[in-house]
Amino acid sequence: MLKLIKKLRKKEIMLLFISSIFILAQVWLELRLPDYMANITTLVQTPDSSINDIVRQGIDMFNCSLSILIISVIIGLLTSFIGAGFSKNLRKDVFDKVYSFGMEEVKKFSISSLITRTTNDITHVQKILSMGLQIAIKAPIMAVWAISKILNKSYELSGLTGIAVVLIFVIMTGLMSLVIPKFKLVQKLTDNINGVVRENLLGIRVIRAYNAEHYQEDKFEKVNRELTKIGKFTGKIMNILWPIMDLVTYFLTLGIYIVGALLIENAALDMKLDLFSNVIVFSNYSMQVISSFMMLSMILIMYPRVSVSANRILEVLNTKPKVVEGEFDGQTELKGKIEFKNVYFRYPDSNSYCLENISFIVNKGETIGFIGATGCGKSTLINLIPRFYDVTSGEILIDGINIKEYSKECLYSKMGYVPQKSTLFSGTVNENVTYGEKEGIKPDYDSMVDAIKVAQGEEFVLKMPEQYDSVISRGGSNISGGQKQRLQIARAIARNPEILIFDDSFSALDYKTDAVLRKALRDSTQESTNRIVAQRIGTIRYADKIIVLDNGKVVGMGKHDELLDNCKLYRDIAESQLKKGELYNAKA
Repeated sequence: MLKLIKKLRKKEIMLLFISSIFILAQVWLELRLPDYMANITTLVQTPDSSINDIVRQGIDMFNCSLSILIISVIIGLLTSFIGAGFSKNLRKDVFDKVYSFGMEEVKKFSISSLITRTTNDITHVQKILSMGLQIAIKAPIMAVWAISKILNKSYELSGLTGIAVVLIFVIMTGLMSLVIPKFKLVQKLTDNINGVVRENLLGIRVIRAYNAEHYQEDKFEKVNRELTKIGKFTGKIMNILWPIMDLVTYFLTLGIYIVGALLIENAALDMKLDLFSNVIVFSNYSMQVISSFMMLSMILIMYPRVSVSANRILEVLNTKPKVVEGEFDGQTELKGKIEFKNVYFRYPDSNSYCLENISFIVNKGETIGFIGATGCGKSTLINLIPRFYDVTSGEILIDGINIKEYSKECLYSKMGYVPQKSTLFSGTVNENVTYGEKEGIKPDYDSMVDAIKVAQGEEFVLKMPEQYDSVISRGGSNISGGQKQRLQIARAIARNPEILIFDDSFSALDYKTDAVLRKALRDSTQESTNRIVAQRIGTIRYADKIIVLDNGKVVGMGKHDELLDNCKLYRDIAESQLKKGELYNAKA
């Protein structure tokens, strides 16, 4: 938690300093109240005192209480500003850090956990800053100041207060030792419950189609029961604390009055009035001491869970991404050339290579296709180019420069990427197709229209209510799978990139649309290097180069007709998809 506090900005530190001054003033005023009560008690029992003297003390006491109220409001506002400002900056830091992660780091934490850390965990930190800061500053000052005022007044009464403080400290320590280990589990279980809820929402159609509602309910019930069980345990333990604190406080008050009464009874006549005033003052100051420790107990109640949340946030902030951004952001003489040099790759949690000894060159304007059985490494190979992962060994060069040397902005500006899973954002058709920037410039309206036309999306877009300004729901839930793919392809084309990457991005299209789209792509992207991962032979049969993968290894490389003759795996795939008479009928 202290490491997070160090991240306070200058503005928050200044507000914290101002709050501390107001808290000192508040404590001073609160410790003045018992003095006024003592004065009023003395005046009431003094024969020659006037009612005006008593009223004057009462007015001063009222003004003191009003000042405490005003200062309390100011302190509350200041600490709220500190908590809100700090959480805003912390949430931005966490978001930026997560945004810099590669796929390895995202999988390490899991999406549901990263969401919890960015929201729930930061909220806990904000609460302790907003409510806990003033308590953490006020309580020790109040306790020390109050003790200094009563220390020399009566050793008997001071001893009673000391016993009460020690008793409260022992009780709090014992209860905290039971609760802290449980709080460490709460956030992990919160991650689990978020993960199950997210899974249910994303897979709701499949769940209903398979009548699996009861299975998912049981799955949720299991994690929910675990979280509830720990919540009940910690709640019961913490609820024991307050009655015990109240009990100690009541017995302390009773003890002070009993001991005070005995002292007054045994004192000389001229000392009785002073002793009576001291007992009144002492009882009030003792309550201030006890209330200070009760306030600290609130911090101790909050701290275990906040400490766990703070450590989880720091775990994200202290994680160094494996994919480190380069510095090159200039222009290159070559445009669109890609070269793989002896590339090997394995996933972080795997002992075997997913790709082995991959080498090839694609020049500007050429189209290369990848095909092979499911799980052969096609998508993995494609994902190495935008550096979602870094190669285990070997090199990938774009325009003659290792991709590790590029800045991310420069590298991504060269690419138009269409992922395997369709991803659209809430907004209009226009906003989705012109999404992002290339060298600081967004695609213009004409580029958007032309890209949609090339992607064969014009037909359905013009039928939409607002055409290019029609609203697309989050994830594209209000359009079909094929329409989503075409808008994704349009988004990549609109950037006019050097390199176009299609990761099995034609799978939702019918054969006719697929053929027309590919022809339009060849005509409109002659200056771009195209890389296509496909399951269909028809999608890549006209590529300048086709690479056949099997278990992460290249088992064939060449054009369609060449591979039919010299690559058994490619021929088997072709024969399974095309009629015998179609195999050689339309060679490139």
